[in-house]
Amino acid sequence: MKKKVAIIGSGFSGLSAAAYCAKTGNEVHIFEKNSSLGGRARNFQTHHGYSFDMGPSWYWMPDIIEDFFKDFGKTTEDFYNLIPLNPQFEMVFSDGTMEIPQDYEEMRNLFDHTEKGAGKKLDDFMKDAQYKYEVGMKDFVSKPCHSWFEFVSPTIAKSALKLDLLTNFHQFVRKYFSNPKLITLMEFPVIFLGAAPKDIPALYSLMNYGGYKLGTWYPMGGFIKVIEAMAKIAAEQGANIHLNSNVEKIITENKKAVGIIVDGKKLEFDSVIASSDYHHTEQKLLSEDQRNYDEKYWKKKTFAPSCLIFYLGFNRKIPNLKHHTLFFENDLDLHTKEIYNDKKWPSKPLFYVCCPSKTDKSTAPENCENVFLLMPIATGINDSEEMREKYFSEMIKRIEKHTKTSNLVSKIDYKRSYCINDFVNDYNAFEGNAYGLANTLSQTAVLKPSLRNRKIKNLFYTGQLTVPGPGVPPSIISGKIAATEANKTI
Repeated sequence: MKKKVAIIGSGFSGLSAAAYCAKTGNEVHIFEKNSSLGGRARNFQTHHGYSFDMGPSWYWMPDIIEDFFKDFGKTTEDFYNLIPLNPQFEMVFSDGTMEIPQDYEEMRNLFDHTEKGAGKKLDDFMKDAQYKYEVGMKDFVSKPCHSWFEFVSPTIAKSALKLDLLTNFHQFVRKYFSNPKLITLMEFPVIFLGAAPKDIPALYSLMNYGGYKLGTWYPMGGFIKVIEAMAKIAAEQGANIHLNSNVEKIITENKKAVGIIVDGKKLEFDSVIASSDYHHTEQKLLSEDQRNYDEKYWKKKTFAPSCLIFYLGFNRKIPNLKHHTLFFENDLDLHTKEIYNDKKWPSKPLFYVCCPSKTDKSTAPENCENVFLLMPIATGINDSEEMREKYFSEMIKRIEKHTKTSNLVSKIDYKRSYCINDFVNDYNAFEGNAYGLANTLSQTAVLKPSLRNRKIKNLFYTGQLTVPGPGVPPSIISGKIAATEANKTI
């Protein structure tokens, strides 16, 4: 019998959950509070002719994303053109730059050139990381994590020690490399997992494999093409999408969700999946006695960073800038300490620049440049226009130095900033977080916030604040898990 399912939010996890729920024959409705799809992966266009992806810009783990499309008899090629980037990205250090090539043999040579014998060490590192990737991303992350007994399987039991859950990433990287640049290169991906490398399990070397070994890709037209493709698949399964539809309350009766209130209107449903911010969903859409967690719980959690973002349109081409550039002239450990321990604005920040117009002419007018600046910062700190501009000035100066240009500010014909207050306003993000909960050992698997509401049997949560964690591929997987669990109760 067909049942009605409400999905709150249209980010990667919401669209994924909607597609899988609709595939089994349910009547699915997605409610998005904003005027466009995608959550943090929204896109906006300006009258100047620029097209900006608002969030994700690194297309890693392409096979995991491909798996979603395969589940519906499709491939990514049916929706967008995916191209490999070469170089994958560039890292700017205080004493020079390092380009990371797309070809693995070239990468191996780069490591050997930087540190004697490091090419062989890279092979060993990637062999280990590949094993973690294949077990972790194919088996470990697919569990709903209601109980540790889910992990009692021959595959996981056999691989428990090799997954390195009890070794920290900081130590793990240094088993292989001693050159500071190579260490920084290998450690940088875990910044966005929400803790310093010393607090992240070595399991997450799988990210290095999923990125460096499988390559860094770009969907022509931008990340919004992935959102549009997922929305199209959801719609093809029968899902209905409602924009500008703010969910104000989840209605319950006899410990069951029976509907939602959207912009003052009551709508009846048989099941609800919240892809909205977990904390917001519980604190604002449910009564106190219906919540899994109280405010104290969330205050004790370790969150991945927020970030300061600038969307910039330049009326000229900027030489010597790659599609992805990491400005790591300063100390990684200091920046992560100030994000996670000190909870303050960074004194010597690192930051990232994405210039998609180097690859994709559709993102900017002719002879112009589309530039996205991102600086990771602590959650919950004071966000002011003055502070945003202070760091904007510093980032621009460092870009000018690297690109050997001057007076770039005078070439800007579009500028928009985005920071903590915007994450709160647009996504109801707890303390303005951008990437969800940190993947620390104490917040792994069953220790993450539950995918299921324990007091309302047909209410489920999905996205970066629950299993399996932050990032585009994990969010897509999260939606599938939530849909699978919801379908069991319908």
